[in-house]
Amino acid sequence: MRQGANTVDSRLVSALAEWPVIASATGIASAARFVESDAPIGMLAGIGVRDLERVCRAVVDRRKIAFVNLDSSPGLGHDAGALEFLLDIGAPGVCSTRAAVVERAGTTPMLTMQKVFVTDRSTLQRSLDGVARSSPDLVQLMPAIVISQMTAADRKAMTPYVAAGFVTDRAACARSLELGAMGVCSSDPELWSVRRRSLDA
Repeated sequence: MRQGANTVDSRLVSALAEWPVIASATGIASAARFVESDAPIGMLAGIGVRDLERVCRAVVDRRKIAFVNLDSSPGLGHDAGALEFLLDIGAPGVCSTRAAVVERAGTTPMLTMQKVFVTDRSTLQRSLDGVARSSPDLVQLMPAIVISQMTAADRKAMTPYVAAGFVTDRAACARSLELGAMGVCSSDPELWSVRRRSLDA
């Protein structure tokens, strides 16, 4: 969101306009399935540093976008060196729960996503403060079922956001989009090929 408040990177807008489900891929086999799927955007987790470059290259070769989950990548820390490594191997994006990491990544060409877990009003306020500070390209808001309990003002402050957690079927995808989510994240490969227009029907 470095272009200005509530301004979304055009690559994300274009991709999510047709394919609103972000593939949540854990491990090499799941990542390979994402690369071969219709989904233009994915989240990569559980992939060690030895394999990350190869996976990221495959993603880029298919003209896809992948956010590497820094919190769940064996061998990677949360320091500047980890971000430099991701930049060097051509990772399109990075994701973390840590606002400081996302803020630092925002100074690089990589796209950024901040994961936010909302369990009560106090964690919501801390999350709002963190997002305001880090200004990520996307917020991953978890769990999706909490979005309906948030005020319109709080949802707007998190925008642009994608819903994650308990997004298990097409109905859950549609509900999240109706509440203002730009997209959803799901580990179910059956949802990766869902087109937005099929949810609007």
